[in-house]
Amino acid sequence: MSVLIRICSPSGAFSVSVGSGRLARPMPRYEVTVGLEVHVQLLTHSKIFCRCTNQFGGEPNSRICPICLGYPGTLPVLNRAVVDQAIRLALALGCTVQPHSVFARKNYFYADLPKGYQISQFDEPIATGGRIPIDDSRSIAIHRLHLEEDAGKLLHETPGGGALPGKSLVDFNRCGVPLVEIVSEPDMSSAKEAHDYLQALHQVLDYTATSDGNMEEGSLRCDANVSIRPVGQTELGTKVEVKNLNSFRNVARAIEHEIDRQALIVDAGDEVLAETRSFEASTGVTRLLRGKEESHDYRYFPEPDLPPLVLEEARIEAARSGLPELPWDRRRRFRDTYGLPDADAELLSSTRRLADYYESAVAAHGQDPKIVANWVMTEVLRELKERHIDVDSAISPERLASLIALIEDGSLSHRAAKDVFGEMWECDEPANVLVERLGLSQVRDDDALVGWVETVVAAHPAPVEQYRAGEQKVVGFLVGQIMKESQGRADPKRVRELLVETLS
Repeated sequence: MSVLIRICSPSGAFSVSVGSGRLARPMPRYEVTVGLEVHVQLLTHSKIFCRCTNQFGGEPNSRICPICLGYPGTLPVLNRAVVDQAIRLALALGCTVQPHSVFARKNYFYADLPKGYQISQFDEPIATGGRIPIDDSRSIAIHRLHLEEDAGKLLHETPGGGALPGKSLVDFNRCGVPLVEIVSEPDMSSAKEAHDYLQALHQVLDYTATSDGNMEEGSLRCDANVSIRPVGQTELGTKVEVKNLNSFRNVARAIEHEIDRQALIVDAGDEVLAETRSFEASTGVTRLLRGKEESHDYRYFPEPDLPPLVLEEARIEAARSGLPELPWDRRRRFRDTYGLPDADAELLSSTRRLADYYESAVAAHGQDPKIVANWVMTEVLRELKERHIDVDSAISPERLASLIALIEDGSLSHRAAKDVFGEMWECDEPANVLVERLGLSQVRDDDALVGWVETVVAAHPAPVEQYRAGEQKVVGFLVGQIMKESQGRADPKRVRELLVETLS
């Protein structure tokens, strides 16, 4: 006999049959809905409405002018390169680029917003719709993509680290930096899906070269909208916004905490309030910032100093024709064309530069794609990590391919190849020259091989007797000892043949 016990937690419930040892199928009580608003700084030489340099860092308030500070009598002029980058990104995300869009003033007061308003887009954005695939069977819908300018940055400590009690400093260098805001539909149902969506978006930025996507420098910033509702309820729950999440991991952590927090509130019979909250990474909890603003709180109206943005179809199509192969398409091609497993294809296509490196190595000497993949994923990536460099600073893919070719034609053992590979990072010599200089070319001469075999056989009588008694596995041990004796230069295939002949 067994007893069914129902166990409840903030985010769901499940049943366990005590006595039978059977765990019943989980029965979640709440459905989770997540939407992300992602702000992306575009890669352009200058800011969106003036000629100030669009570059991270610099002395505070050194990259500013009367236009980005909103001085009276100044007029914004839209940067054409900003629009082209926005079009390129929108098309990569499958959005519909609108031929007519309008800039608006978003009015609010904050110390880092010198004009007292932000030039943005409201009811007529530059692009709508679109989807981002997060795996082969799931994609997340995009609601809109619009252009706007960035605000400045408040510093609550002095540059030297000393506190200023009750005071903050403001750096206006970021004012006027071009942004696109990408607003998803409330189409995600877990913290993991939000994490995967953000990661996929980051890949698109890399492949299209529209942003460096550096979250530490603020080039990519994310706000998460989270709500829960009882299973079966059609109406969405009350939305809570978590602001300025600065890493993929913190996005997932903040959403998970917010799901649990809201579930506890509902379980207690209270109502979730529409709020804007911050995430405290050190504790993993969200904190109240303010009540949630609605669009009417910003008193949007059309920007009087900028005409509507009108895009010709030819300009949009030119941007479409210039799009690169996108990450999900490249991942699929790596599987279909090169026969790579899913995990290999995903890793090698994770950045455009790594994918280009891999394909260049495959093409250089017509190498086996899987063997090249193994070398790139293990040896190349390990060297990059240890040297704290990116793939642009790696040995060339052609040199890597030439090394692999020596292994394939039997001129170099795999073990010796690793020694040559390490040396290749320190000089520009071709792989075959290095092999000769280091004395690592593979030995195939039977006389030399027999000498090493006989030396090892004489030095290991116990394993030899085990083999002759029928234990075949000791052959591997003896081959390893011969390779060690030859310092990795012996042809392992021929060594095994000669060893078996000798032992027999």
